[in-house]
Amino acid sequence: MFDLPVIEPEERKIATKFRDFLIDNGFEMCQFSVYLRFCGTREKANPLIKNIKEHIPPQGNISILFFTDKQFAEILTFENRKTVNLAEQPEQLTLF
Repeated sequence: MFDLPVIEPEERKIATKFRDFLIDNGFEMCQFSVYLRFCGTREKANPLIKNIKEHIPPQGNISILFFTDKQFAEILTFENRKTVNLAEQPEQLTLF
């Protein structure tokens, strides 16, 4: 999740570039500045974390959270007062 400045046009461009980077690396938007991706294990996540560190914008805050499979499966999401079932995590990584 991240909080990047978007007051100036150049800041908006940088924030958009970072969001596009996340999407290009298999993340999906959960909320406007909260993106998620299933990695399976910490060992599989480590190269991704390294890549993210190399693309962090010069200003703003970025946090990376880790959830176990069980914790992820127990997330409750509601939209317009109705329960939303999250997509099941993939069993393997699919590359396009």
